[in-house]
Amino acid sequence: MPKWVLIVEDDSAVLEVLETMLSERYKVITATNGKEAVNNYRMFKPDIVLMDIMMPVMDGIEATKEIKSKYPNAKIIGVTAFASQKGKEILEAGALEIIEKPFTKKKLIETIEKYLMNE
Repeated sequence: MPKWVLIVEDDSAVLEVLETMLSERYKVITATNGKEAVNNYRMFKPDIVLMDIMMPVMDGIEATKEIKSKYPNAKIIGVTAFASQKGKEILEAGALEIIEKPFTKKKLIETIEKYLMNE
């Protein structure tokens, strides 16, 4: 059975690249801000979330806190170009780890698989 990945990213070009990278291997759901991410998590209960940090409406840190408060077992990976400033905050909010932009498809899939292998 395919695994579900929720990609949360406000940059439409980056979102499209991520979707293309992952859609041949996973079922992909997307959100363009933290509020959508929380709603989509509640509706779809994806196996893993790729959470951008810097977004309008609700940032990735707030969205991670909200998802983790309702779904403590949620697997969330922070995705950011600002790991040095924001990385610690998203980890404290409950993310498992951070992938720093730019990254390769191989690195992305290896990171996702690391957390999905235990299911």
